[in-house]
Amino acid sequence: MASGSDRNPIIIGGLPSQVPDFDPEETQEWLDSLDAAVDERGRERARYLMLRLIERAREKRVAVPEMRSTDYVNTIATKDEPFFPGNEEIERKVLNATRWNAAVMVSRAQRPGIGVGGHIATFASSASLYDVGFNHFFRGKDEGDGGDQIFFQGHASPGVYARAFLLDRLTEEQLDGFRQEKSKLPNGLSSYPHPRLMPDFWEFPTVSMGLGPIGAIYQARMNRYMEARGIADTSASHVWAFLGDGEMDEPESLGQLSIAAREGLDNLTFVVNCNLQRLDGPVRGNGKIIQELESQFRGAGWNVIKLVWDRSWDPLLAQDRDGILVNKLNTTPDGQFQTYATETGAYIRKHFFGDDHRLRAMVEHMTDDQILHLGRGGHDHKKIFAAYAAARAHKGQPTVILAQTVKGWTLGPNFEGRNATHQMKKLTVDDLKRFRDRLHLPISDRELESGLPPYYHPGPDSEEIQYMHDRRKALGGYVPTRVVRAKPLALPDDKTYAAVKKGSGQQSIATTMAFVRLLKDLMRDKEIGKRFVLIAPDEYRTFGMDSFFPSAKIYNPLGQQYEAVDRELLLAYKESPTGQMLHDGISEAGCTASLIAAGSAYATHGEPLIPVYVFYSMFGFQRTGDQFWQMADQLARGFVLGATAGRTTLTGEGLQHADGHSQLLASTNPACIAYDPTFGFEIAHIVKDGLRRMYGENAEDVFYYLTVYNEPIQHPAEPADVDVDGILKGIHLFRRGEEGAIPAQIMASGVAVPWAVEAQRILAEEWNVRADVWSATSWNELRREAVEVDRHNLLHPEEEQQVPYVTRKLSGAEGPFVAVSDWMRSVPDQIARWVPGTYTSLGADGFGFADTRGAARRYFHIDAQSIVLAVLTELAREGKVDRSVLKQAVDRYQLLDVAAADPGAAGGDA
Repeated sequence: MASGSDRNPIIIGGLPSQVPDFDPEETQEWLDSLDAAVDERGRERARYLMLRLIERAREKRVAVPEMRSTDYVNTIATKDEPFFPGNEEIERKVLNATRWNAAVMVSRAQRPGIGVGGHIATFASSASLYDVGFNHFFRGKDEGDGGDQIFFQGHASPGVYARAFLLDRLTEEQLDGFRQEKSKLPNGLSSYPHPRLMPDFWEFPTVSMGLGPIGAIYQARMNRYMEARGIADTSASHVWAFLGDGEMDEPESLGQLSIAAREGLDNLTFVVNCNLQRLDGPVRGNGKIIQELESQFRGAGWNVIKLVWDRSWDPLLAQDRDGILVNKLNTTPDGQFQTYATETGAYIRKHFFGDDHRLRAMVEHMTDDQILHLGRGGHDHKKIFAAYAAARAHKGQPTVILAQTVKGWTLGPNFEGRNATHQMKKLTVDDLKRFRDRLHLPISDRELESGLPPYYHPGPDSEEIQYMHDRRKALGGYVPTRVVRAKPLALPDDKTYAAVKKGSGQQSIATTMAFVRLLKDLMRDKEIGKRFVLIAPDEYRTFGMDSFFPSAKIYNPLGQQYEAVDRELLLAYKESPTGQMLHDGISEAGCTASLIAAGSAYATHGEPLIPVYVFYSMFGFQRTGDQFWQMADQLARGFVLGATAGRTTLTGEGLQHADGHSQLLASTNPACIAYDPTFGFEIAHIVKDGLRRMYGENAEDVFYYLTVYNEPIQHPAEPADVDVDGILKGIHLFRRGEEGAIPAQIMASGVAVPWAVEAQRILAEEWNVRADVWSATSWNELRREAVEVDRHNLLHPEEEQQVPYVTRKLSGAEGPFVAVSDWMRSVPDQIARWVPGTYTSLGADGFGFADTRGAARRYFHIDAQSIVLAVLTELAREGKVDRSVLKQAVDRYQLLDVAAADPGAAGGDA
């Protein structure tokens, strides 16, 4: 343990912070001036003046100390605490009932034959933090707006269910269905906050730790964005994020703090439940996590409120004139405080107060039991209320409340503060009796000794239940509640899609540019144009979207306070408080958080937004795949564009930029509708159908992933007999073979279709093979539909067996079938089982590398000549051509020589 000499130093940031006051009268004049500025002009003005003074001090080379951390005491002094408007006795009864039901629900879920688990200790530590919010702060949605947005800590979900039970929002049968979502239908409850599983209850999925904090930051920012653009009045909405101190080790938890401070998101409050424990042990056993987090948040520009000690410490701190008690608090590590939570009052007297006579004197009038109950601030309703009120009143900065608690609080000596408490799920009869006595609940020993422990409800007409209903009525309705008020959008007619359907004529353009052209026309639409939210991670120019800068502009709440270096250019960089484009810097995690917040605005605020998130395809599902799962859980909608797709199109970038697998990763997300289009007219139909499915009548909770490329090709005009159904379901016949006698089929997607067309020509001219070319717009959707058909057939053997779409579509085509793409073979191999004939695939398996496109494709053997060889090989296997032609083809096309390949078109970053 640290010695007394290690007390918080008087040198902070290399500067003296405690020096003699040589002129107290002058000091008082300065303080009086600051007080007058606060009283007459408000805190925002006073804060501005202070910042200007600090700036001027630095200009004059006057050293100013950096207050990165403060003493290990409450930020809000006792004298500054506001009046507590609640009835603390009733609220204690409510909380005791909630605590009991939460623990009993998890314990009952461990009954014989079930054993589905659950977590008790997290809510036990944070119960008061939630209760004060429910009773006094969290706004509901009954007023017709979005209310407050609350990101509940995932492991605390039993407590939220327990409170909902007291309010008659959930039944006993539902509590007994905890973690039995299918077997207890319709009474199953999800394990954690999962909107997709409970779409009328939960709003935000949070248990993938670290995603709640970043999601809350970008939700608060999205609220400001929507208000700035006149889409929704979100001025009354406040975002609350309840987090764990161990959770703050996740990079997403702290990685985007600066944007909240930079944009002054005072509509955001983090409440970090500092119970000093991770899942398996202390967060900072040898350190002090609250002090560490205070430094990090202060450094990032946040307002920090420390809520460390409850009111029982106030008299002791009031008599600490020489700072010996504060020094002891400052120098005691978290691991020791965790031990104090599990020990006796006598132990605390000896080991905390016993090594200094001044400390011993402070508590000599106290009994061991009184010392034992010197509590943590996160369990004191009045202290919590003061912290929340201060956070809501603070202007110009986001606020973090660092609240110290005890993990497993009130659950008894077998749970409280124990390293293993997170994994403890079942209370013994003795645990239950001690717990009941601690909570003063009228439950008999007999009820605890015979069978499962009972739930407790004081009755719908009881004083405490009426109090709960009254408080929620005053605050605008029950929380959590998810409400979808959005109406279907009036979608554009066919004219909007006409330009991109015409093709590119003699011009070669990449599919990225085809999509951007379509997006421009969509954004001109009077009905939905303003609802598009453009998102990119500092790559707008790479994707050819700089053309949006002058018109849509980049969102910045401060506008543009400088002259842009490119201001003379037509496509100059332009920032605006009402900008439509979100430029989140080099942060795919931040961009995806923006995507989720925008994509769920139809539910959060009743106003649909259409996010379009464009990124390097390699850095989407691979880098932020957990967030895409979060997006699916939050039922968010929108368009996700994996640009510069494919393993061989991004010629010079090399291994970490060469994507040959994002389509495969996308296939694992059940909410993701993934396409790999080749031509503009395909993109037009896919986007049109996506808008219909996500924003039209009977809207679906899905999102669209389109992979687009940076390789320029000529785009044909839409055929007169275009197979729209085939495009949307995943495959259509693009070009029928006209020459040659031996039939074959080539299936290709994305940038590979032109290779297939070239292979079709070579096969006809040189090998007498008549190959049809199919554009496989979605291998994933073909497989998904086929799997559903197989499932139906498995469970309904007595009915006529259904046939998958891909089988029916290819039933008249004479094989063999060769599939090719710029993806690894696993992508087209998804449909192998259902192709009606001999099937093989070519793909870019392995790491990417920097070289010419032609060399890369020859190396992976996916170029036109390699397709020719694959078709001939399958025909030889079927006995339709002689095997001797295979060696001829290898030699003719020099397929073993990478350098012999035509290098192909260069450039084309977009």
